[in-house]
Amino acid sequence: MEICNKCGLPQDICICEDLAKEGQKIYISTNTRRFKKLTTVIDGIDNKNVNIKELAQKLKTKFACGGTIKDGRIELQGDHREGVRNLLISYGFSKDLIEIK
Repeated sequence: MEICNKCGLPQDICICEDLAKEGQKIYISTNTRRFKKLTTVIDGIDNKNVNIKELAQKLKTKFACGGTIKDGRIELQGDHREGVRNLLISYGFSKDLIEIK
């Protein structure tokens, strides 16, 4: 049985990722790129406790769009602010700590 290095509990009942999701302030906003194209930017996710690459892949698959990770932020092509908010809530992030700009 493996033991978590952070909390000292067995991996089966480790609570580190749940605690990380509850304590993060996440900002969702849009930027305008060239030719008036919108991108949705998700900022504030702690990539030490949450697998940001896996989360970005799930978001890109869910919204059928392109995207990337730059400087710890997830950027998706198109305006997906409300959908991203609802999906993050379903993944266990706190509704009160997600802010749409």
